[in-house]
Amino acid sequence: MTDSAGIPGATDAAGGAGRPPRNRRRRLLRWIGLGLAFLVLAGAATGWWLYNKLDGNITEDTSAAAELGRYERDRPAHLATGSQNILLIGSDSRSGKANAPYGQDEGTERSDTTILLHLPQDRRSATAVSIPRDLMTEIPPCLKADGSRTGDRFAQFNWAFQWGGAACTIRAVEKLTGIRVDHHMVIDFGGFKKMVDAIGGVEICLKEPVDDSEAKLKLAAGRQTLRGEQALGFVRARYSLGNGSDTERMERQQQFLGSLVKKVKSNGVLLNPARLYPLLDAATSSVTTDPGLASLRDLYELVRGIRDIPTGKVQFLTVPRRPYSADPNRDELAEPDAARLFEQLRTDQPVTVAPAEPVHPPTPPPPPNPSLPPASTTPHAPTNAPTDAPADDTEPAATAGATTDATPGGTAAPPVPVPTFTGTTAENADCR
Repeated sequence: MTDSAGIPGATDAAGGAGRPPRNRRRRLLRWIGLGLAFLVLAGAATGWWLYNKLDGNITEDTSAAAELGRYERDRPAHLATGSQNILLIGSDSRSGKANAPYGQDEGTERSDTTILLHLPQDRRSATAVSIPRDLMTEIPPCLKADGSRTGDRFAQFNWAFQWGGAACTIRAVEKLTGIRVDHHMVIDFGGFKKMVDAIGGVEICLKEPVDDSEAKLKLAAGRQTLRGEQALGFVRARYSLGNGSDTERMERQQQFLGSLVKKVKSNGVLLNPARLYPLLDAATSSVTTDPGLASLRDLYELVRGIRDIPTGKVQFLTVPRRPYSADPNRDELAEPDAARLFEQLRTDQPVTVAPAEPVHPPTPPPPPNPSLPPASTTPHAPTNAPTDAPADDTEPAATAGATTDATPGGTAAPPVPVPTFTGTTAENADCR
């Protein structure tokens, strides 16, 4: 049988029996749509699983919250709306597998490092203040792990954490500074190493090589990247670096934290999911926080508020202190500098930091030249004495960083300079 065109068996060759191409396109689009829907659902499920995993990593310190609530009436008021004060505590606990190599677990721990982080209301800077572990201070009554309570004691600062954990340390800091602590975080040795490794290490620079068998640390001079174990040894080493003082150790810790901040803020971490997730996992599984920060959302809101702060505005300094009069191996506050620093932070007023000026021995005067006439005996005004007022009506320029207030009569009051303390910033990466 042939059709009108003479083609055998092709009565429907004009399109009667075959599927039109349009139906095949619809079927293909349907499969593509199902595939995309599956990928979206799988991605959402994975994201939800990761969120819950990270959120569940965080340990909530409910006991500290309960103890602080007991003394709420004794705690300082929060004077600056919008600012935050976060106490960062480095624990030297030996409990757990990650901390066991550093000594026998005796059921106690001290604060190896304590830093009060102040975030101003405008979030344009961040100021981290180290509190010396050997600072002699008043420690209020604290609840011990066995249920008993200590009395008021005058002792070195890091005993507060051993006696009563985070709550006791917070109350000691508030009593010392008059600053309300809004949140706290505690991290141990193992957690610190995990965070450093998660970002691929932190770069430091040394003027001299280091060989410290006690800290298990051997480093060459110059720039190098420290990973977990080396990084921990570097921030904990004391007697093999510098003059062996806790003062220099705090300066090294501040320098290391500044380099860590630079690394985390770099595109190599924040924009790299392969590094960002391990960092989040290490951070959330390593910290114990108060209930106000014990969720991934709370931590994200905290980080979001400070991620745009320039590294040059992330400041590190140590509480102004001097050798304790009764024991030079301990510290005491240096007044009035310490009180001024605490007042600036308490009222959310700016502070600035600058490196310490090198101490040079005085230059001896040149020998007299007998060929010159004797120097005049007319007395001169000291170089730091106030100069005479300018002859014209030109007003002097305001001090950099200073603030001015108008008097009731409309005349500008003298500028109030921003106080400057010895310290460093996250931008400073000079060899130490």
